[in-house]
Amino acid sequence: MWMRIVAAAAVLVSAGVHLKLWTDGVRHDHVVGPAFMLNAIGGIVIAILLVTWRHWIPAFLAVGFGISTLTAFIISATVGLFGVHEHWVGGYVWTAAIAEAIAIIVGGMLLLRTFPMRSGGQAQDRSAVGGLHLH
Repeated sequence: MWMRIVAAAAVLVSAGVHLKLWTDGVRHDHVVGPAFMLNAIGGIVIAILLVTWRHWIPAFLAVGFGISTLTAFIISATVGLFGVHEHWVGGYVWTAAIAEAIAIIVGGMLLLRTFPMRSGGQAQDRSAVGGLHLH
């Protein structure tokens, strides 16, 4: 359960940063403003799901949230995104980026615990169909 709490906290931190930036004026941008609000709402929903629903879907959503949010920032800091050109400067930027990285890592760990990788020695015989062995 501790990993779900960490992932939920990371998603909430990122969502909180986006909500704060939205209230500080990003809301006036016609594309990025609504995206920041959707980020905040989505982050809250994902955090709630992480701690209330023991299923792989919330972990998957946490990874997707982290990847999409961090990727959008990286795009805005390099080539620009919908006319927004950000920089890797400031506490909010680094707080959100670290939180999103944590959401990706811990969400990924949760998924790996749900769907562990099989080593070559543990692979199932895929030629067996309905009890019949096809060779």
